[in-house]
Amino acid sequence: MAIWLELALQGIALGVALAMDAFSVSMANGLHDPGMKKKKMYVIAGTFAGFQFAMPMIGWFCVTTIKEIFAVFETFIPWIALVLLLFIGGNMLLEGIRGGADEGETTPELGVKMLILQGIATSIDALSTGFTTSGYSLFQAFISSLIIAVVTFVICIAGVKIGKIFGVKLAGKSLILGGVILILIGLKICFIG
Repeated sequence: MAIWLELALQGIALGVALAMDAFSVSMANGLHDPGMKKKKMYVIAGTFAGFQFAMPMIGWFCVTTIKEIFAVFETFIPWIALVLLLFIGGNMLLEGIRGGADEGETTPELGVKMLILQGIATSIDALSTGFTTSGYSLFQAFISSLIIAVVTFVICIAGVKIGKIFGVKLAGKSLILGGVILILIGLKICFIG
């Protein structure tokens, strides 16, 4: 019983910590599209939750099977996240500076490819969570990852809603703000941790 309570509490704590980047990106997505429908909000939150579930499981698998290879790859994780978020945030920032949304043009749709890139960029650091769960059985690692995913989903829904509120208030400046947020997240992941 105590192991399951510990598992649940650790999963919630990890979920909150790991979801902060996804929360910020969700907020940037809400800023970008203040008129976003509920279905799209759930798709965004579900995508981030899916990646936050998969990455710790992949990390657990790597740590329990191929530790040496994973240890070498781990040093590149922050740089991969930085490059992806600089690319995504830079595109949003340029679009906002060009004034596409301010001049009555429609803002580009958040497509599947961009959402997947965001999901990878915000969850790649969760691979290292496998180190903290390496003593777990497969079932325990699965439950821990599932808890992380549920927490991420809830936090990302809140992020999109907050972004939508401010997106309406900020009107044409939302792309610039969203791009800056993504770039800052990339720099934080890479240089602060």
